[in-house]
Amino acid sequence: MKNLTASRWLLLVFLSLGIFAAQAQSALQTPEQFLGYKLGEQFTYHGRIVDYVRYLATQSPGKMQVQTYGKTYENRPLVLATLSSAANMQRLEEIRTNNLKNTGLLSGQPSGGKQPAIVWLSYNIHGNESVSSEAVMQVLYDLVNPNNAQTQKWLENTVVLIDPCVNPDGRDRYTMWYNRVRNQQPNASPYAWEHQEPWPGGRPNHYYFDLNRDWAWQSQIESKQRAVVYNQWMPQLHADFHEQGVDNPYYFAPSAKPYHDAITPWQRDAQNFIGEYNRKYFDKNNWLYFTRESFDLFYPSYGDTWPTYQGAIAMTYEQGGSGRAGVVIQKSDGDSLTLSQRIAHHHAASLATIEAMSDKHEQVVREFKKFYSDALSKPFGQYRSYVFKVKGEEGRIKELTEYLDRQQISYGYANGGGSGKGFNYQTGKTESVRYEAGDLVISSYQPKSTLLNVLFEPNARLEDSVTYDITAWSLPYAYGLKGAAFTSKIDMGQQKAAPAVANTANPQAYAYLAKWTGVQDLRFLAALLKAKVRVRATEVAFEQNNQKYAPGSLIITRTGNENLGSKLDQIVTRTADSLGIQLASTTTGFVATGSDFGSRNIRYIKAPRVALLTGEGVSPYGFGEIWHFFEQQIGYPVTVLGGDYFSNVPLHEFDVLILPTGSYSRILSDNTLNKVKEWVRAGGRLIAMESAVNFLADKPDFAVKKKPSTDSTASKKAGASDLKSYGDRERASIAEDVQGSVFRVSLDNTHPLAFGYGNTYTALIRTTTLPQFLKDGWNVGVVKSEGPATGFVGSKVGTKLQNGLVLGVQEMGRGQVVYLVDNPLFRGFWQGGKLMFGNAVFLVGQ
Repeated sequence: MKNLTASRWLLLVFLSLGIFAAQAQSALQTPEQFLGYKLGEQFTYHGRIVDYVRYLATQSPGKMQVQTYGKTYENRPLVLATLSSAANMQRLEEIRTNNLKNTGLLSGQPSGGKQPAIVWLSYNIHGNESVSSEAVMQVLYDLVNPNNAQTQKWLENTVVLIDPCVNPDGRDRYTMWYNRVRNQQPNASPYAWEHQEPWPGGRPNHYYFDLNRDWAWQSQIESKQRAVVYNQWMPQLHADFHEQGVDNPYYFAPSAKPYHDAITPWQRDAQNFIGEYNRKYFDKNNWLYFTRESFDLFYPSYGDTWPTYQGAIAMTYEQGGSGRAGVVIQKSDGDSLTLSQRIAHHHAASLATIEAMSDKHEQVVREFKKFYSDALSKPFGQYRSYVFKVKGEEGRIKELTEYLDRQQISYGYANGGGSGKGFNYQTGKTESVRYEAGDLVISSYQPKSTLLNVLFEPNARLEDSVTYDITAWSLPYAYGLKGAAFTSKIDMGQQKAAPAVANTANPQAYAYLAKWTGVQDLRFLAALLKAKVRVRATEVAFEQNNQKYAPGSLIITRTGNENLGSKLDQIVTRTADSLGIQLASTTTGFVATGSDFGSRNIRYIKAPRVALLTGEGVSPYGFGEIWHFFEQQIGYPVTVLGGDYFSNVPLHEFDVLILPTGSYSRILSDNTLNKVKEWVRAGGRLIAMESAVNFLADKPDFAVKKKPSTDSTASKKAGASDLKSYGDRERASIAEDVQGSVFRVSLDNTHPLAFGYGNTYTALIRTTTLPQFLKDGWNVGVVKSEGPATGFVGSKVGTKLQNGLVLGVQEMGRGQVVYLVDNPLFRGFWQGGKLMFGNAVFLVGQ
């Protein structure tokens, strides 16, 4: 009797627990219940989105987990949600490692368990394209809701990784502005304040970088941290959710041409079946959409291309709206576009994508494995090895190998010297190229060979010249490397870690010497100047102790640093060690050849007080690239000046003033520009970049001049040859365009602006015309009659990019004006230009 009573009691307990569990599940709060308002009524701050994501994970411990994978520059959390069925979640680590073993990135054989497809969805990479992070809350709710039989079935065949907000800093910049200025009853008039987003806009991150151009380059902290987690999973699908102009209907796959040649037939077919699943949802609801237009698969640093070149099916989703749309806006056709409608569209596309991957999961996993099997045995492209000179190029090679490590691209070093037929990046010719023992070798026979070949190929074939972004990016050009792409396999030894630099403090040293070859040397100089160490640089080559030093090499003499006493040796050697700089110490100021250290050719480097102009009219991206360079790349102080009060700034407080690309007609009135010129004449250094050069061109006292027009059509009567088709207008327009093309720039490397370089520099040109050569100044970098090394240039651009100035310096009184027509800091990835910019800041005019 007692046992029966106990059994009944246990039964009641289990029943009660089941009821409580069911109640807990049924009590799962919708986004509306959690937030206190319906999705679509207002924009949600990033912190509340994260709160809801974590709430759902707490409520669904067997089906969802959340990790914080990093922080933004403004210390907002970056989170990733992982969702699947309870059975899959119990063996989640096995699923992850099995997938990596299938790629060859992890050694060993995968276990025999069922392998679901891994789906990664990224939302809100552009901060003011903020609808997607509203939609993701409904997507997450639907996936964890136990009463949604459809999504629960999909999760049996998929592991879904969701990044609810890739760009929290940009998002909150937008939402804080919008929620502050919107009417209590949202105003649909496109002229209302709430539809006029101010400079710089919420699209970019803290440093005003476009994170959807940074997937491959990973110059930003958000991209670096996200890539680490991405590489731990290697999903079979990646979808990136965006917004476009207010009047545009929804866009989904298949993508527009051009497709890069590296994209496999399977990946192309997958674009179609993903599109079919989306069409089902959109047709059912009578929603307008378009496909195969505008958004291509070529430039490698998008959220759809970088994953594609790593075997994934990847696509962009574009909803009409963006930062201008707010909660509701009237379109040009008179209809209204609401935030609720935009949420519904992204929500539907998210579910359609997961459904497609669930239904096709077996084929998806099989084809993904085949992609990596082919990469190891028959890699994409014609080149089988890339070999780069190491001796004398240690700084650039160090920057490159650090990048390769982040990309999980393996490399080694040549076992011996030899030669072979290859594409010589310096000459631009296919010819016999020699290499030496110890040169860096990157083999195409490795798991990520497709990504490798896309990033390193000398010329990417463009099947359609109507494309969305730059058409040239080859990393040997971007890093300024000396080497070649070989069609044969070059023998190499094992990848090895560079030995740690350990300099020895020498109390007897007359001076410490450091070569000037790359960004790491620039960081070293910046660190010494911040530490109040007096540094000199040579303007002429010299030789000492059988070591040759090129112009720009740094000389830290004991003379001039007496106030530091014995601390000088510790500061210099420890700083060098931390940055991997190999120093030489000398006990004499006499050199075998060149100028002795007391010569007038050895210039003292005064630590410059740098000002950077910003504000409305200045390109946020151009400004951000410079701001990030100083703060995050070389660690040197810069004072940011706002254009709205610039005319009142006492310029004598600064030595260098930088004008990023932008429109300066409002910021630099005639009176303000005269003030700047007087400051330059008194010894200031003005650095003008890209369109800032164009602003100064032809103005009084500035040496830079625009080329005279060569257009002869103005006076020519129209004839039959002028007839053109309206339907070809988009294609015809690109005849006058330059879409990010690489040119070989001839350098005068005896000028401080070009110290650390050879006689050429590969520049990424994005303008359709170059200024004339300077008649009164130094033409440090010029393009002569050659065409581009790689990339698209429109047929009508013609001579506008021939015989023109790229890098110049004008003497003005006791100061200088530096003209940088090319942007050497473009998107933070053009490594080869960064030393050039450093020269403009630290060496010119010293």
